[in-house]
Amino acid sequence: MAIHKYLQVASIVEDRIKNKVYPPQAFLPDQEALAQELNVSRLTVKKAIDYLERLGYVYKRSGYGTVVLSEVPIERKNDHPINSFHDIDKTFGQENISTKLINFSIEFPNQEVQENLFIQDHDPVYNILRLRMFKNNPLLLEHLFIPLSIVPKINKEALSGSLYGYFTDALHLTLATSYRRIRACKTEENDITYLNAKRNDPILELEQIIWLSTGQPINYSTIRNKFDDVTYTILYNDNFN
Repeated sequence: MAIHKYLQVASIVEDRIKNKVYPPQAFLPDQEALAQELNVSRLTVKKAIDYLERLGYVYKRSGYGTVVLSEVPIERKNDHPINSFHDIDKTFGQENISTKLINFSIEFPNQEVQENLFIQDHDPVYNILRLRMFKNNPLLLEHLFIPLSIVPKINKEALSGSLYGYFTDALHLTLATSYRRIRACKTEENDITYLNAKRNDPILELEQIIWLSTGQPINYSTIRNKFDDVTYTILYNDNFN
């Protein structure tokens, strides 16, 4: 799978930040200097810096430059960012994540799915239930609905890995925005069966709708986990508001 050039640049700058080549509160070299050093266009550097800003590594100050932010002492290994299209593979390491496909079917949507995906009752959807595991231990239970009109076919590799990656890299779709709601829930039977939850364990549920750049929803899903297995984080940056 080809890696976008700006992600390669972002990885280089991220490594330099982590290794204190660019220490906290220091300014990055200007975009033109980085572009010349790394033999890429200034636009590529800009996209890389924008990406790192969304991850919380830097902050762009208009008229001054890009400053490196300090590390986050409250960050934990099981923190998963939800203000970007990051699959759980990136948070926990692709080599540590495996997938058990519990259900895969094509069906006509019920009223709730119709409303959330802005489709009609005659528009078929994939109904996918899968268990994401960390080092063979249950981690997340994902229930997804995806319109066939947008994704006419889906392969086994996509079902067992990152669907975000499949949408963007294989289908060349542009994920634009999402609405996500997190709530505490009571334990359900599927949580006991697949997440090894106990009857009274608190459950975190993330419910989301994801839209393409065309304005059409591509995914309505719920993701459930035991309260202490995954925590969700969001980065606020006034440059994005």
